[in-house]
Amino acid sequence: MTILAIIYILIFVIFALAAYAILQIKMFGMKIKDFWSFIEANQMLDKLYIFAKQYEKMSPQEQIIYLSEAEKIFKAFDNVPDALWEEEYDKYREVLSKYKDIKMIRWEEGS
Repeated sequence: MTILAIIYILIFVIFALAAYAILQIKMFGMKIKDFWSFIEANQMLDKLYIFAKQYEKMSPQEQIIYLSEAEKIFKAFDNVPDALWEEEYDKYREVLSKYKDIKMIRWEEGS
């Protein structure tokens, strides 16, 4: 009986913490979906940042993949307040710089 009561209390605490987190996100003026997209984009930002640092010359296929993933990141970061990602600004700027370079290279090749 005691174990069952402890399990119920733990489940209640978990739901209360989840509800509190959702309330905080809503009070910040964001949608839950936007916040979740931001979390996923933040993880992808780390991967693209490492990729941008390691590879100077990309194949056309790698460029297309990089561009599409970077655009997803930019869209997700636009939907959240800047205060949430100011720590990641340097990575964001590096990915954006590489994005612009690739766009220019592809534009020059297309002309």
